[in-house]
Amino acid sequence: MPVITFPQAFNEEDLYVDLQSIFGHSIFLKCEGFNFAGSIKLKAAAEMVAAAERDGVLRPGAVLVESSSGNLGVALSMIAASKGYRFLCVTDSRCNLSTRLLMEALGSQVHNITEPDPVTGFLGARIKYIRELCASDDRYTWLNQYSNQSNWKVHYQTTAPAIARQFPALDVLFVGTGTAGTLMGCARYFREWHRPVQVVAVDSAGSVTFGRPAGRRMIPGLGMSIRPPLLDEAWVDDVVHVEETDTIRTCHRMARRGFLFGGSTGTVVSGAMDWLNRHDEHGLTTVAIAPDLGERYLDTIYQTNWLQALYGEDVLRSTELTGTSRSA
Repeated sequence: MPVITFPQAFNEEDLYVDLQSIFGHSIFLKCEGFNFAGSIKLKAAAEMVAAAERDGVLRPGAVLVESSSGNLGVALSMIAASKGYRFLCVTDSRCNLSTRLLMEALGSQVHNITEPDPVTGFLGARIKYIRELCASDDRYTWLNQYSNQSNWKVHYQTTAPAIARQFPALDVLFVGTGTAGTLMGCARYFREWHRPVQVVAVDSAGSVTFGRPAGRRMIPGLGMSIRPPLLDEAWVDDVVHVEETDTIRTCHRMARRGFLFGGSTGTVVSGAMDWLNRHDEHGLTTVAIAPDLGERYLDTIYQTNWLQALYGEDVLRSTELTGTSRSA
């Protein structure tokens, strides 16, 4: 029976969903949302805070500040509350209402950026605000998830080895790309492993991460409007870009089988199915990492009015949810 004192002490590492019956491809979905923060971002948050404490950067009385589209903000809110720090999350208008309310319930302050930078988008505007804030008041400590080496090292030390233990014959790993922390940690680990593993990055259409033009992105989580400083494409074997309509339909298709996952997970699964359809190789052992669960998306991805206002009346075409889409 696990007994914990701090919420960050618990994280379910070894739960997988076999998606064969839903999508027709044998792929195992590693569920990273079963912890008190509800997402894979708990790992990066805990390690970045611990490293800042070890290095003397984070001292009593300091105020944590970070830019986040949601999940990292929740994880840092939880850790800050458990450790007695104040925390300011700088987010933007795409952050789900339920996520903002959750951070506030944990005692954090949320600052919402309403106007994007004309070149670097909302992310650029969030970072600019944080830089100005830290320059004006030395109480603020910015962990900077975008450049923080702990962001990828924690996945090298935990996420990738956990997958390797369960799947010693792994052939392909699908990893969603935001800051690129999970991607870089897993890619580095499996490049050093005893057998070849293809690491496929999954990115949102409209993201500039892999050199494509910037476009509209309304679902928070994956994708960037600035190239991630942590990214080194030399470690990546392939890249798949996923349209938001495909993310939405994939989420709803899994929900119709009882699995309520978040937008980042829908993107990863959609990209994985697209890749597998195009490569059509039988007998592959494949794993995809599911960063989050779906409860925080009830007012967006799972809300019909929100969907139709942004993506049109046919966004949830019945054929896309019954297995006859291109991602089937």
